Amino acid sequence: MTPAELSRTVLRSVRGAVEEQELSVPVPARIVVQPPPRPGCGDYASNVALQLARQAGRPAREVAEILRKRLIGSAGITRVEIAGPGFLNFTLGDGAQVALVREVLAQGDGYGDRSVRSVRGVGGGDVAGPGASPEPDPDPGPAPSARDVVVAEALARIQAAAGVAAVDGGQAAPVATPSDLTALIARLGVDEARWVLLRPAAQDPVRVPERPVQRESNPRFRVQYAAARARALGRYAQELGFGSEPGDVGAPVGNHAAGDGPSDGSASAAQTLQTFHTLLATYPSAIETAARLRAPDRVVRHLEATADAFFRWHDICPPLPVGEQKPLAVHRARLALAEAGGTVLANGLRLLGISAPEHL
Repeated sequence: MTPAELSRTVLRSVRGAVEEQELSVPVPARIVVQPPPRPGCGDYASNVALQLARQAGRPAREVAEILRKRLIGSAGITRVEIAGPGFLNFTLGDGAQVALVREVLAQGDGYGDRSVRSVRGVGGGDVAGPGASPEPDPDPGPAPSARDVVVAEALARIQAAAGVAAVDGGQAAPVATPSDLTALIARLGVDEARWVLLRPAAQDPVRVPERPVQRESNPRFRVQYAAARARALGRYAQELGFGSEPGDVGAPVGNHAAGDGPSDGSASAAQTLQTFHTLLATYPSAIETAARLRAPDRVVRHLEATADAFFRWHDICPPLPVGEQKPLAVHRARLALAEAGGTVLANGLRLLGISAPEHL
């Protein structure tokens, strides 16, 4: 079960409670589910009961209990618990992570977009560098998708750079004219210039580096490198004669004969895997939030967190056989998860108009 599917399941439970007169409230248009604030509190949480309590004229925990009883036994949900003043915490079934990887790989370039429309040329402008001209959108449709909005807002943020106060080498230096923007792109390159301008929140200053640094200390390079590394793993696996297949990625308990990575403590290793999965699962909602708030910096931060989680998981659970090992099912499953991570990273980079190179 994905977060979107969980959201729809919770919404159905609310609708059912209203139809059967257990609750007297307007049915919300959508239910927000997100990772719980603390580890060990399930896979996802929702404050829907707190939101409905005032309208229902009942305590939030009482509303939560009505919904909990309806959600118990739902396909894909192993456990539903009430926490604090009325939060619903959900623990998903073992197949949820495998289903997520299948969904990401099946949707490919479309993962994270609620529509099938292309976003090429939406706010095209400087995507290809100075002098590029926007391509017309061949099918604008009745309403833009969340992805379209983020692309357009990213371009608007860049075009507005003429009025942004920049910090260059620690000294305040206004980016005053379009020619300065052209000079910035010429100096840093399109990818770095876009990242520098889109990374800060709207109210924060832009910090312009002396020059782009092609190493992992540079967040933009780290995200691109993680996306390229995921693709490289697929090429290396082909050379070894195996491909990816979503499945159980195994536990990193140091059992090299079973294909597991070095010991890192089962609890922390499990949390690393859960964090990585959660970031992949919440990428679509991150795009929607960025669109709603017109804040492409939220996409940047999500990509940085995903790249960091990818490398931590990759180091604990190597997707490729070590030494003379033969490829096992666990390696195929890990390769599939790595490819899903690479898909999310590449989609996010392209969304921001930043390249996702095959080799780096």
